[in-house]
Amino acid sequence: MGAKNNTSVKKQFTSAGCLYFGQFLVGYTMGWTAPVLPKLQNPEKTPLDRIISDVEASWMVSVSFIGIIGGPYISGYLINLIGRKPCLYLGGIMLILSYVPMALAKSLIVIYLARTLVGAGVGVIFVTNQVYIAELASTKIRGTLLTLTGFFMTQGVLCVYAIGPYISYGNINWVVAFLSAVFVVALYFLVPESAVYLVMKGKKEEAMATLTSLGRQDDIDEVVAQADDKPRSKIAQLTEMFTVKSNRKATWIVVMLNILTQLSGMLVVTAFVSVIFEMTGSDMEAHISTIIVGITQVFASVIAPLLVDRIGRKILLLISFAGCALCLFSLGTYFYLYNNDYPIAENLKWLSLVSIMMLCISYYSGLGIIPVTLVGEMFTDTCRGFGGTFTITIGWFFGFLVSTAFGYVLPVWGASVVFWMFSSTCAFGFFFTIISVPETKGKSLSEVRELLSK
Repeated sequence: MGAKNNTSVKKQFTSAGCLYFGQFLVGYTMGWTAPVLPKLQNPEKTPLDRIISDVEASWMVSVSFIGIIGGPYISGYLINLIGRKPCLYLGGIMLILSYVPMALAKSLIVIYLARTLVGAGVGVIFVTNQVYIAELASTKIRGTLLTLTGFFMTQGVLCVYAIGPYISYGNINWVVAFLSAVFVVALYFLVPESAVYLVMKGKKEEAMATLTSLGRQDDIDEVVAQADDKPRSKIAQLTEMFTVKSNRKATWIVVMLNILTQLSGMLVVTAFVSVIFEMTGSDMEAHISTIIVGITQVFASVIAPLLVDRIGRKILLLISFAGCALCLFSLGTYFYLYNNDYPIAENLKWLSLVSIMMLCISYYSGLGIIPVTLVGEMFTDTCRGFGGTFTITIGWFFGFLVSTAFGYVLPVWGASVVFWMFSSTCAFGFFFTIISVPETKGKSLSEVRELLSK
């Protein structure tokens, strides 16, 4: 009996593994600009007829957020209409249709348009993954499976950081186009449809068979009782988000955490890390420092999955916010000393790399993973898809603002002020977590909703 249960639980990890491959693609896309921007600003390596300006480089990052903001609404509409699995197919196909023209691009406008579409694909995959994994996993391993999405996303970031400097601009895009095709094929063979969606469509016997195959026989009654026979309209889901007390409180918490995530500065560091290292005056080549940061991100992303179901979500968030605040303050202080020609700055060139490495550890140990985990845990089954869409896209809207503004404010305010502002945001997030974020460790989805209803 125990062996059978172990085999069934392994099926949860197998299905989740395919979804993690989608997160890998998301990470590749988020880190894509780090090796690409130096190539597009190098007359010998750019495929364009001219090099791009710093402002155009900033838009190269932010334009993807236009698609990312829209992508979740595509999945939010379709996720209860056609199912979780078809939405993942759609996201993978959108990536293929984005990276192929990017690989062949000879004009900046083509890259901008493709980046917008790739952002939409990322948005579809990201939101659908969080919803599906929350519905796939048993209570005891749900936190681990949800937080592992961050680990695989950092693997994608590391991959593009590591190979990007050594291959051409075109090949950077062909690699991810091929991997996106592999993702679509793997979905077909390895991932069943969500049992929650099957119940919504009235396919209760098929849903029970799926849950049994995943070793979740004890959860059958709960899933059947909580999921509706028919998918709800977007208006109904939006109404439920604000009329049901648990959803209303979940919306407030997750929206704020997603905004704070984008304002923490990690987005800027991930996208512009090579540019930032070129500004530090370090003796180490920028792309080597970038690879070191990528390795650090992968290491850091293991922390949350190992600890989230042991010490809890709230403690990890508090540690993460505090660490990010200190690291960003340290980075801003280095830039202040360096840019104002303080002699001590010559002996502190190591500080920029160490600060960014510690920032990655702090961020991925909590802030970069816990908010999306809470999306899957806090909302009711009937509005989880729309709730995730609504809250995450608000955060990504702020991500668009931050990435767009970075290229404009950096020359005016200076790096020290920019990073000190990010540090202040993280300090605010620390106190917000103390006051507003409940602990969901070890609680079933229904228990979490009861906690939020108090």
